[in-house]
Amino acid sequence: MKHISIAIDGPVGAGKSSISREVAKGLGFIYVDTGALYRTLGVYSKLHSLSPSCELPKITIKFIDGLQHVFANGVDYTDKIRTPEASMLASDISAKPEIREYLLELQREFARTASVVMDGRDIGTVVLPNATLKIFLTASPEERACRRHEELLRKDSAAAPSYESVLEDLKLRDHNDSTRTHAPLKQADDAVVVDTTGNTFEQSVEVMLKTIKERI
Repeated sequence: MKHISIAIDGPVGAGKSSISREVAKGLGFIYVDTGALYRTLGVYSKLHSLSPSCELPKITIKFIDGLQHVFANGVDYTDKIRTPEASMLASDISAKPEIREYLLELQREFARTASVVMDGRDIGTVVLPNATLKIFLTASPEERACRRHEELLRKDSAAAPSYESVLEDLKLRDHNDSTRTHAPLKQADDAVVVDTTGNTFEQSVEVMLKTIKERI
């Protein structure tokens, strides 16, 4: 049986992780959150003062109670990487060619061994250039900032930054991701654009599933 690969790219806060997870569940595919890999290395780098000369940690992904957990040298980083700081650390470290090369083979191995929904910044352009279907998932900066702010409020309303701060960080991340020299964020020429501005989460998942099923 030939494995199917769905490559989903898009800017930060577009809902790629949450939407992709539900889409994978609906299709019966494996979901691979590549952003979690970069956030893990970003946080690991800060905690261990990682330099280019240091040995990179062994990164593994395990599914525990149906949820994807990311480990670095045996330590579960899943709860440590869902913060605005971790997101910015990921943006910084993902600009390093040696980091992207290090994680590239791991991501491709998933697609070789199972049907996957994989999301990130350069899945359709670099990681899986021959993916069965490529989707560029996006929404307006204001909508994406609003969603991210609400998510942070649900986690810890007292510690959550202001909406204005989230929007400012998001625009900075957009700029950094799209202008970096190595593997910048961009839409693949053969990608289908799905804009979820104004959609509820359920509507976005429905649109994605409809788009995928119509094309594969």
